[in-house]
Amino acid sequence: MPGLQHSVTISAPPELVWAIVIDVDDWPRRIPTVDSLERLDPGPLAVGSRVRLRQPRLPEALWTVTELDEGRSFTWVSTSPGVEITAAHLVESAPGGSRLTLDLSLTGRIAPVGWLMTKRLSQRYVATEAASIKAAAEGG
Repeated sequence: MPGLQHSVTISAPPELVWAIVIDVDDWPRRIPTVDSLERLDPGPLAVGSRVRLRQPRLPEALWTVTELDEGRSFTWVSTSPGVEITAAHLVESAPGGSRLTLDLSLTGRIAPVGWLMTKRLSQRYVATEAASIKAAAEGG
């Protein structure tokens, strides 16, 4: 199963980091790899919530939250013909603040080919997302 994991230590309490991570409505302003995000369901992000996400150089994607551990993590999934992408966001306490871990994995019959085509871009986008959340949490 192709994928990647990226962790960053943040000099801010987990509660603050979580508040930034879960506030997906603000991602287009905070994260340069997110062009736009449209919530398709009212209320706070919850299991079953759907989001339409547009990112540079990638097709528009519909993401559905499949897991949510309030204050700690959420996972969402996007499906297209032949591939399912899972993205997990985990906030943990760490010495001096928090650790944010972003995990991206692909499954499905065309996942290996899709990964070859998007690996570098995905690595850059995940690292940028982590750095952007870190900067926001640390007051940048």
